Amino acid sequence: MTVEPSLDHRTASPPSQNTATRETLEDYTLRFAPRSYRKWSAGVVAVSALGGIAYLADFAIGANIGISYGTTNALWGIAIFAVVIFATGLPLAYYAARYNIDLDLITRGSGFGYYGSVVTNVIFASFTFIFFALEGSIMAQGLQLGLHVPLWLGYAVSTLVIFPLVIYGMKVLSTLQVWTTPLWLILMVLPFCYLLVSHPSSVSTFFDYGPDADFGSMLLAAGVCLSLIAQIAEQIDYLRFMPPKTPENSRRWWTAVLLAGPGWVIFGALKQVIGLFLAVYIIAQVDGGTAIANQPVHQFLEIYRGFLPGWLAMTLAVVLVVISQVKINVTNAYSGSLAWTNSYTRLTRHYPGRLVFLGFNLVIALVLMEANMFDFLNTILGFYANCGMAWIVVVASDIVFNKYLLKLSPKAPEFRRGMLYAVNPVGFVSMAAAAGVSILVFFGGLGDTIKPYSPLVAIGLALVLPPVLAIITRGKYYLRRPDDGLDLPMYDEHGNPSGEVLTCHVCRQDYERPDMTACQTHAAAVCSLCLSTDKLSDHVLPAHC
Repeated sequence: MTVEPSLDHRTASPPSQNTATRETLEDYTLRFAPRSYRKWSAGVVAVSALGGIAYLADFAIGANIGISYGTTNALWGIAIFAVVIFATGLPLAYYAARYNIDLDLITRGSGFGYYGSVVTNVIFASFTFIFFALEGSIMAQGLQLGLHVPLWLGYAVSTLVIFPLVIYGMKVLSTLQVWTTPLWLILMVLPFCYLLVSHPSSVSTFFDYGPDADFGSMLLAAGVCLSLIAQIAEQIDYLRFMPPKTPENSRRWWTAVLLAGPGWVIFGALKQVIGLFLAVYIIAQVDGGTAIANQPVHQFLEIYRGFLPGWLAMTLAVVLVVISQVKINVTNAYSGSLAWTNSYTRLTRHYPGRLVFLGFNLVIALVLMEANMFDFLNTILGFYANCGMAWIVVVASDIVFNKYLLKLSPKAPEFRRGMLYAVNPVGFVSMAAAAGVSILVFFGGLGDTIKPYSPLVAIGLALVLPPVLAIITRGKYYLRRPDDGLDLPMYDEHGNPSGEVLTCHVCRQDYERPDMTACQTHAAAVCSLCLSTDKLSDHVLPAHC
């Protein structure tokens, strides 16, 4: 069935003010981000995305793995982490920026299917509340140290302050990230530079700390760091708002995508090394330093005290912690609300709004904080890393091997209901196998000898299984039907998603071409959200070969 779009799509009026307000609040949660909304330059999008990695958890992670495994093993673990993150993040970031969709929508068409990607949404949502709780714990530590706020109250404050900042989505978040980044950079870099200049011996102390190199310890350290692999999904929640790529802006566009996409790991790895460096210095120089060396607020406070008055050192340490944690936790809360809303809407075919799940995500994070998850950091992150690696590597493998090399998966991403099978075994089975086996290895189920190698198991299986299963199934389960029934190009002359506008005959609102399909029962178009909430499947196109 082919539906000719009505002629008024070329002159359609912009959405009403109510609709514009609603979309600002919801931030295109379940759908393609339209060209009409993407008014930010590539540079602003990149700075906003990188602002979200201002978190201090990297300092705690670097300190923890260094204390546990020594400097040499920790540095090699960080290097392994950086290489894996960059290699897997590149194809995902490109797809998000090029086609203006988030990682859930990418995952649907990259081996998982319309409902199959719900499980990856739950994995990502878990990432956001685990790291919200971790960052909120660090903020509460800062409030306790500087203002004598009890930890339980600090947890609540660090949670409640985030809610109003996230309500308006990208429009407020971009402003917040751009304006706070310069101050954050100064406060973070200053103590590190001071140590290098005033205590040059701290460098040799740093490299001499801990046991000699051991491959098993390197992998255990890498496994903790690789818990951050799902951070690319948060970067993508910003990158989906990139402007169209044209010959005129190609260099700026690629620079922004590389830096704000997989390039986040460069900054993350540097922060982990600095956190390790500061921890070793505190252990060597401060009485009782071992007990506080993995807490970022104490790391910075002790260094500031070396060259600033006590009151100013305390003030700057608290300010740094608060700025850092607000910058990252607005991203954690925002991305988590998107993930939960996506899953709930697909399973129930009811759209409650993003703000409902914003509150839900914050409540879970607050419970984790009150349970003092900071004391079990290595175990929690090491376990989570296996699930995160399995998901991200499977999607990256599908894009690289199945879409580009084997050409068994459609190159252009697809996310709309009716166009995809419910579950695609290529990605779903690959992820389940990779995560399941690597978790078994992580807990010693296959013997203590290979226990440190769970990251390699997760990565290896997730890399190999998608092309194997795609060949076995001959790519049969990627597309339920080959066309969406609309006789209007999906992409413009530069390969960007089309900006042509159509009216959804169900909700009577205007949406751009990539968000629309033909309706099964009417000679008209219907938007992706109305398809998602269609309980009777009246508008969903039938399958055909």
